[in-house]
Amino acid sequence: MPIAIAVAVLVRDGRALLGHRHPNRRWYPDCWDLIGGHVEPGETPEEAVRRECREEIGVEIEEFRPLPMAVSDPNLDLSAFLVTQWQGEPTNTAPDEHDDLAWFTADEIAHLTLADPAGRTMLQAATRSSTTLPVPQPPRSAFDDQ
Repeated sequence: MPIAIAVAVLVRDGRALLGHRHPNRRWYPDCWDLIGGHVEPGETPEEAVRRECREEIGVEIEEFRPLPMAVSDPNLDLSAFLVTQWQGEPTNTAPDEHDDLAWFTADEIAHLTLADPAGRTMLQAATRSSTTLPVPQPPRSAFDDQ
């Protein structure tokens, strides 16, 4: 039976957030990866990705949607989510999982060593699409015209 995994593609200003997996990790060491992890028993992938983002980067997801993403390991059942709004500033709250966090453009992602390169194309597309998402505007004030 495949292992259920849920991952988040946090995108801001045309950049995706990735975590660098610690070189001492047993699986996929010393490479860049999406934030996420195992779906716990009784948990939905949506609940898991919310929990993983809270645990690994200290943010609360507000808006996300499923993102089809290829995975090369047939033992994994991957649920990926494009996250466009969250509360809090991502910080590395799980240094045993990741030794670094960084934001990358689609062009930069092309040159990274990824945990699973099969998802590179969709990751790049999601990053590029964020530049076309509507940017929320603050409400206008009566004082704006003065």
